[in-house]
Amino acid sequence: MQYKRILLKLSGEALMGEQQYGIDPKRIKEYAEDIKGVVNQGVQVAIVIGGGNIFRGMKGVGEGMDRVQGDHMGMLATVINALALQSGLEGVGVETRVQSAIKINEVAEPFIRRRAIRHLEKGRVVIFGGGTGNPYFTTDSAAVLRAIEIKADVILKGTRVDGIYSADPEKDKSATKFSSLSFDEVLSKGLKVMDTTAFTLSQENELPIVVFDMNTRGNLEKIVSGENIGTLVDL
Repeated sequence: MQYKRILLKLSGEALMGEQQYGIDPKRIKEYAEDIKGVVNQGVQVAIVIGGGNIFRGMKGVGEGMDRVQGDHMGMLATVINALALQSGLEGVGVETRVQSAIKINEVAEPFIRRRAIRHLEKGRVVIFGGGTGNPYFTTDSAAVLRAIEIKADVILKGTRVDGIYSADPEKDKSATKFSSLSFDEVLSKGLKVMDTTAFTLSQENELPIVVFDMNTRGNLEKIVSGENIGTLVDL
């Protein structure tokens, strides 16, 4: 097995499926089944989800909302997504815990690092909601931070495209895909993998990132088994 403990980063938009807004139960079920396949192989899985399918703080700011207020609303959106994915995972028989960076004890455990690691060791999937618990930080930053704290082997960033390209492949048909890159190459080429804070934190802690297409069934299992799927960013 290539990786023993992973941090899977999903965008909130990914949960919309074919919809324009909200959560698509069909997409949740597909993700749950793919994650179950990895758990059944003995891989320990932690997850961070964005909230853009429900509310994006920066969009609110652009329309005159207070930044801190907007970010807090975004954090709550990530908790809603975490609960939806938890329901999907438990529906296919995977034990799951949601831990939140903001206190919301009626629906989620507080984030406690040692407890999270213990859940993982017992084969439970742990979903981290609420971002970092602080405004001005993205869920990318939350993903890297949690991955470092739980000593994950890698961050698997599930996206709509099958890796990192020289340009946006949805807009530029001549864009070329990279199979692997160093952190320095990503910076020198000006490629967008994560926001700068998250990417720098990952680089400083020597935490590799794999960007891959989560919407292709079976990709997650292939990556943890060592297949060259997506784009690997490492030292």
